[in-house]
Amino acid sequence: MSVIRDQMLRVEPLVSCHDRSGFESGVEPLDRYFRTQAGQDARKNLAAPFVLLLEDGTIAGYYTLSSTSVQLAELPASTIRKLPRYPLVPATLLGRLAVDRRQQGIGYGRFLLADALYRVVRSEIAFFAVIVDAKDDSARRFYLRESFLSLPDQSMRLFRPMADIRQLFV
Repeated sequence: MSVIRDQMLRVEPLVSCHDRSGFESGVEPLDRYFRTQAGQDARKNLAAPFVLLLEDGTIAGYYTLSSTSVQLAELPASTIRKLPRYPLVPATLLGRLAVDRRQQGIGYGRFLLADALYRVVRSEIAFFAVIVDAKDDSARRFYLRESFLSLPDQSMRLFRPMADIRQLFV
């Protein structure tokens, strides 16, 4: 549990008793996914959705994690030099991250991102980086402010190496 603006917060895996019906981030694809698909993805082990709950049980935001890979050739040359020549590099996909519009501007997006990165660091599974696919320029700017780097030929796909992320939690 954590506190932001006198609100006790907790992040937990999405379960069927969480009421998602009133969640509105203002980004329709993220809202639709959360209301209709997130539970199915969790049950089928396609993604692990996590929800940020306020004291009263209201969902203030959510994110999803899943495994993915990135082609070595997609990474910046400076990064490739440090890696073995495997064609694919394992990564964690931060597939979606959204904050309810009534809760935006408080810092919950950064809180959710930090929670996601901490969960990845705690994992015993090896990943080279966390990958995000920014939905729009605003999301891209958010991730760039949080030290993510753009892939050279895909400006909306960003990554942050695990070695860098681990340094956040030492």
